[in-house]
Order: sequence, then C-alpha cells, then structure tokens
Amino acid sequence: MSVTNSAVEASQANPVEGAKLPAHEIVYQKLRAQILFGELAPGQAVTIQGLTESLGAGMTPVREAIRRLTSDGALVFQGNRRVSVPVLRTQDIDELGFVRKTIECELARRAALRIKPDQIDHLEAIDVALDQAISTGDIAGYLVQNYSFHAALYSHADAPIMADLADRLWLRFGPSLRVVCGRFGTQSFPDRHKDIIVAMRQGTPEKVAQAMEKDVTQGMDQVSQGLAEAK
Repeated sequence: MSVTNSAVEASQANPVEGAKLPAHEIVYQKLRAQILFGELAPGQAVTIQGLTESLGAGMTPVREAIRRLTSDGALVFQGNRRVSVPVLRTQDIDELGFVRKTIECELARRAALRIKPDQIDHLEAIDVALDQAISTGDIAGYLVQNYSFHAALYSHADAPIMADLADRLWLRFGPSLRVVCGRFGTQSFPDRHKDIIVAMRQGTPEKVAQAMEKDVTQGMDQVSQGLAEAK
C-alpha cells in the first residue's frame, strides 16, 4: 500500500460515527498526503488536469483541494494551470524551526499533563514501527511513523488551534524531509521519541517539552544541513 493510501485510510476513520469522509475531503486528504510525505517534490510543477487524473477525481474537488493547500502554504500557483510545492530557503527553515519549537514543545507539555498510560503505550508502539523503518532504510515508513507519533501525541494536548498550526507547519517541511532522506538515508536522523516517552511515564511535563525541543531542533538542523549539502 502506498504512503498516500495509508495516510488517507487513517484520516477517513470517524471515531464517533464510523462514517467515511465526503468525496471532496478525500481528494484533499490524498493531495495533502502526497505533499506531506514528499510524493510531490519541492519545485515539482503539476497541472490541475494531471492531478485530476492521478487522484481519480473531478476538476471541482481538485480545485478546492488546491485552494485549501495554497492557503496552508503547501502549494503555490505557477501559472498556466500549474501548481508546485514551494522550495524551502534557509530563512524558511530557520523560521519553521523557531515556530515549531514554540508550538510543538507546548503541545507536548500539555499532552503530558493529560495523557493516559494506554495512550503512552500506543505512542511507544508507533516508535517501535519508526525504529524498524529506520533500521531497514524504509523512507516512506519513516516519514509516516514519524508524523504519526507527533500527531498522536499532540491529539492529547486538548489544544486544537495549536495542533492545527503544527500540522500546517509539517506540510511546509515534509517534502524537504523526504528529499533529505532520499539522498542521505534514515540512519542519520535523530529520534528523541524515547526521551519523550520516558518523561511522560515519569509524569514530568517540562522534561517532555525539553525532549521535544531537542527532537525538533535536531530534525530541522538535519534538514538544513542535508539541503545545503545537496546543492
């Protein structure tokens, strides 16, 4: 199963009613996953018509998905009915790192105040899958499990506005993360998730926030260095 299909299937589940998402939302989630997990590379231009064919969707839901993702900063219009994923500049990475640390550390701290033991177990299971992806060089698996860990953790923070902002930030650097992993592999990427899990089991929210800051800082530094070396 592709990264996109895996991500979309996970997003379709409704924990309250078990209902599937409407068609226009499914198209949005498919295109969003292609961007988030780097199936659309930074700078790669695609046509609206090409997206309707690749997503198996009509023009209207594709246009709506593009509109939403452009608003999120995940796509930019290139003219001639083309869109592309933005290419990150050095200052973009610096800004993303600063905002990520500000928001995601607080989300992690709040989650640590509310999370239950079985929910920590779930995070640990995701981290085990992440370790497996790293050890086998499974780039797609690494990207999905890394994102899943953060998204699952932040879902326990009871802070939907900050969680939404964090999710949008991931759309900005996710494609570049895929590029770096593709060129240099997964082995060199940091994984501070175990420190986060230990601190949560200890019931120390501030240590959780500190571990998250290290995770974000090291990850963004790796992206910055990787893109610089690739030039």
